[in-house]
Amino acid sequence: MNYELLKNLCSIHAPAGNEEKMYSFLLNYIEEFKNSWEVMPEVIYGDDFQHSIILVFGKPRTAVFAHIDSIGFTARYNNELVKIGGPKTADGYHLVGYDSHGPIEGYLKLNSDYDYQLTSNRIADTGTTFTFKPEWKEGEDFVQCCYMDNRLGVFNALKIAESLKDGVLVFSCWEEHGGGSVPYIVKYLWERFKIKQTLISDITWITDGVTAGNGVVVSLRDSGLPRKVYTDKIRTILKNHHHPFQLEVESSGGSDGNEIQKQPYPIDWCFIGAAELNVHSPTETVNKKDIESMITAYQILMQEL
Repeated sequence: MNYELLKNLCSIHAPAGNEEKMYSFLLNYIEEFKNSWEVMPEVIYGDDFQHSIILVFGKPRTAVFAHIDSIGFTARYNNELVKIGGPKTADGYHLVGYDSHGPIEGYLKLNSDYDYQLTSNRIADTGTTFTFKPEWKEGEDFVQCCYMDNRLGVFNALKIAESLKDGVLVFSCWEEHGGGSVPYIVKYLWERFKIKQTLISDITWITDGVTAGNGVVVSLRDSGLPRKVYTDKIRTILKNHHHPFQLEVESSGGSDGNEIQKQPYPIDWCFIGAAELNVHSPTETVNKKDIESMITAYQILMQEL
């Protein structure tokens, strides 16, 4: 599999609340390739959807949600930094941003557990957003870069788009800082299509119960609690197709699924994704077998659900 698209996605500056660059990239990509997909989708975007994008294929029964934002930092005053979401922090992390004077780079400095600063040759404009500087590495068995979470989830959605006949792909915003776009998107999908099934195309963690190279992860719960009847249905479909997968049970963490669960509509959700090492750090690492397993699992589920 060629990972050049994933590499490009990981290089785009799009922390939560500042998704414009990723939004523009995706619209251009969709416009370039949609005619070559098996079914050409309806592309829904604009002011009513902020920086989110919805692709509608055929007669949809199920929607896939992939958030396009990342964690990062916001410049306060005198190069003080405030977290966007939950990035890992360590002295020396290379950060990049853009303000009224152009690109600005620097290094993260920890003054205390809750006091972060940018070491740079100039003061950043107040409100400038910073992300880890992308450093792509690819080996025989793995890919590594910042923002696999969730550029890999977006990559997965774009690969699904190539052959999807019936379904919805949602590229959502703000997930890393607590949601924001999901409620009005869910309302739209319910009112227009009566969508009752969703899958969350996102990245989870390697833990004592989830290992690298052993297949996509089906999450039975995290801080949110999907219905067992729905997760059982997903497991049965994958088993019937003899597609290997791992199971996850966690008490923390969350996704667009948590926001879906809070909405006043009878919509099921399940988080399904590859697991990574070094979560929310500059060196997020995913096994290639798990990426391929994730894409195949979604292709199966979007056909069968």
